[in-house]
Amino acid sequence: MSRPSSADGVVVAQVRRGSPAAEAGLLLGDRIVAINGTPLRDVIDFHFQAGEEMLRLSLVRAGTLQSMTIRRQSGVKLGLELAPPRPGEISTCANKCVFCFIHQLPRGMRKSLYVKDDDYRLSFLHGNYITLTDLEEEALARIEGQRLSPLYVSVHATDQELRHRLLGQPRVKREILPILERLVKAGIVMHAQIVLCPEWNDGPHLERTVRDLAGLYPGVATVAVVPVGLTRHRERLPQLRSVTAEEARTLVQVIATWQREFKERLGSRFVFAADELYLLGRVEIPPARHYEGFPLLEDGVGLVRRFSDGWERVVRRLRSGRTRGARPQDRRISVVTGEMFAPRLSLLLEQLRVEGLTVEVIPVANDFFGRAIGVAGLLTGQDILAQLGARSLGDVVLVPAVALKDGDGVFLDDLTPADLATHLGVRVKAVNPTPRAFVRTLLGA
Repeated sequence: MSRPSSADGVVVAQVRRGSPAAEAGLLLGDRIVAINGTPLRDVIDFHFQAGEEMLRLSLVRAGTLQSMTIRRQSGVKLGLELAPPRPGEISTCANKCVFCFIHQLPRGMRKSLYVKDDDYRLSFLHGNYITLTDLEEEALARIEGQRLSPLYVSVHATDQELRHRLLGQPRVKREILPILERLVKAGIVMHAQIVLCPEWNDGPHLERTVRDLAGLYPGVATVAVVPVGLTRHRERLPQLRSVTAEEARTLVQVIATWQREFKERLGSRFVFAADELYLLGRVEIPPARHYEGFPLLEDGVGLVRRFSDGWERVVRRLRSGRTRGARPQDRRISVVTGEMFAPRLSLLLEQLRVEGLTVEVIPVANDFFGRAIGVAGLLTGQDILAQLGARSLGDVVLVPAVALKDGDGVFLDDLTPADLATHLGVRVKAVNPTPRAFVRTLLGA
């Protein structure tokens, strides 16, 4: 794991007007290096130290060290946002996991796509998964001391030799269970992930891993089982294959059996299958109660159920006249999505019967990464262009916002919706992945 840069403190990215931070005179670009005399290493230290009603800040502005005091009432937010860590400040992953998606990217894409983080701070702040393989004693002690919980851990296997092979045989060979046990004893809650690679960590290996982790419940609160994603750019990488539809159906059934056992024994279903397994195996998605509050949405567990239930609520409101918005006049819309979700989305759209509105779902095959990748979030602009170019597209084409980089509004291949509109000769609009936003966009609201 590479060490963060030596730059101290945190940089102010935004100050809300009228907030305590604004009234104190804090400005965009200020680097806060200490609070009440305690030096800051990063954003975690900032939040750990910033809970008092009076904060004496040491900050650097235009190269000059200055002091500032912020006063606020109890419970009132400071009203500032901090800049994310710069690439040189992020601890990167030294593993060479046999299934690592970044190793399967083609050359020539933007540099940020090739950054592999393995930073416990990003795990705590943003839910990024970490392996814990290179975690030094200082970092472990900090996690315990500052109670950085929950964390998200890529486990994949609890058998030491098997996990070592899955991680690409890194230089450091550490058992995962003793580290997890230590963190559990310190009161740290963790969510574990298993990337399932057929003929590697499935079958008895998977059962052993799940049961070992269940022995650490509730410290290890959940386990997500996610099928490996393989692109066509796997030059000089270990031989792997995708999960088949039949294997997905069997795996969902096995996990359902474990869930019934754990629900009775632990009070939680504990282990959850990613939505991709249900869609691949053409198995009905479980009801919302099955997901126990949806703690693993970022891991693709429960997204389809939550979207489906939300869609049905929006449609009911629309039929009852409680949804405000424009009504289309002979409006024809093309909706782009990945091959995996397209059948489900078509069924949902059949519920939306609005006079004058015609909607066509267009599943786009992922030729850029390979046909084994069927999720909407990895669609590229060039694949959309190639497969829509000869079609009659109607008044507007909707593309999934999850396929665009946040803030920049570009696909992974750096094309934009505006680029698509120019080539297709029709308006192209990104739609947010919420039922309400989707329906309002369809209605022209």
